[in-house]
Amino acid sequence: MGVVTLFLLLAQQPVFDVASVKPSAQTVGPDYNNRIAYEPNGVRARNATLKRLLAEAYGLQLNQIAGPAWLGRDEYDLEARSSGPADARMLRPLLAERFGVKVHPETREMRVFELTVDKGGPKMKPLDTGMTAQRFADFLAVQLTIAMPDDPSRPGRATEAPAPVLDKTGLTGTWDFKATIRPEVGSDSFVLWQEALKDQFGLKLVSRRGPVPVLVVDSAERVPTGN
Repeated sequence: MGVVTLFLLLAQQPVFDVASVKPSAQTVGPDYNNRIAYEPNGVRARNATLKRLLAEAYGLQLNQIAGPAWLGRDEYDLEARSSGPADARMLRPLLAERFGVKVHPETREMRVFELTVDKGGPKMKPLDTGMTAQRFADFLAVQLTIAMPDDPSRPGRATEAPAPVLDKTGLTGTWDFKATIRPEVGSDSFVLWQEALKDQFGLKLVSRRGPVPVLVVDSAERVPTGN
């Protein structure tokens, strides 16, 4: 597929009735940004990077979005309203309209972590209001970027993760993925999570190299229009 605009890709996709997308008045950095909340009739994001918004719109993780560095630095506030429940895919035409985003899909060979069920099966309980395994994999992809601090009085800081986390558990429904992590000075995030996954959830992460779908951003405007 050649270079296309997100709008043309989703000509039939429901759109928001009204939306505001503006640069954030104050930037907060990767440790606190990228917060996206869905409401009964819309979606709200604060200090969200365009990379995070695109990842949300396409059901991908941050390391599956390729493009200029500013995509993961510049922060925006977004508020969009719809006549019915909001769907993440509705962000696609909105981002195309406001940022003039042009993209194309690729498959790239890269290192990935696969979230799988450990021997003995899963240990966590299903919950009606829990988290899907896919969402938990997305959550882990962020957590693995947080390096443990040398100073215990300071929080760990996020970095760009080298690999996505793919859900290969085969689990359906939603589950209780509340984890207890006790970081120590100089400890490794991957080791901590691998231990927690095994002991608390009956899961594990397996590292491999393989084909991964990637969304390549060919062009986009840094200042959104239409507000």
